[in-house]
Amino acid sequence: MKPWERARGSLALLAAAALAAAVLAAAVGCAHGPAGAAGTPPSAGGPAGAASSPAGSTVAPSAAPSIAGAARLTDPLAGRQLITVSAASYGATYATLTAYRRSAGRWRPVLGPWTARIGRGGFAPAGLKREGDGRTPSGTFGFGFFFGVLPDPGVRFRYRQSQPYDFWDDDPASPRYNEWVDQRRADPGLSPEPMDVSGYDYGAVIAYNTARTPGLGSGIFLHVNIGIATAGCVTLPMDELLRVLRWLNPARSPQIRMGVSART
Repeated sequence: MKPWERARGSLALLAAAALAAAVLAAAVGCAHGPAGAAGTPPSAGGPAGAASSPAGSTVAPSAAPSIAGAARLTDPLAGRQLITVSAASYGATYATLTAYRRSAGRWRPVLGPWTARIGRGGFAPAGLKREGDGRTPSGTFGFGFFFGVLPDPGVRFRYRQSQPYDFWDDDPASPRYNEWVDQRRADPGLSPEPMDVSGYDYGAVIAYNTARTPGLGSGIFLHVNIGIATAGCVTLPMDELLRVLRWLNPARSPQIRMGVSART
């Protein structure tokens, strides 16, 4: 065979290979197109097409999120903790407490449901809680530190053991309103709440009125039930309360949602 004939044969083989590669690329292009294309399910937990790339764009493999990263993107609440305290009506003094953890896009019950006691005046509608009204505030709140007359029972939150000189300032005219006050170092205001009583053997500060706005209510805790309605707190029997306190983890951004017919 002459040299020019061999060269022409090689060119023909290269052309055939290029054509085959083009056909193969066209065949697999749809399967790797934007989310929502034929054969590609939409992202869970988001609107259809929310994860799509702009028309005509290509996502390099190195830019694709990991499986764990994708889970966080589709459910930003994944792993979070939530406690609900739900009453049948605003005047009810009994409520149902349930603890949940977010998993696979759903709030899944972990503890409860248990019967809790709330304010002697029931729940105050959102924004209407006032100092001394005997009502538990409605809304969703975080947690502050944990506390108790007894030693730390093994909780993850910062724990403060109360002493006879510790009080909660519930005086709207006081500069330390809605704060824990060591009476040896500062004035806890008029008629403060003593923190070394049996109902406070164990408790958690519910982060209500953290701006300390005078008159909007103070000293809202999750603590030990002593058999009666409260002045605005939420209470559980000792064993149930300890299970909740030990379960709560500040790394999981726990919140408590309180009110009438609260749902997850």
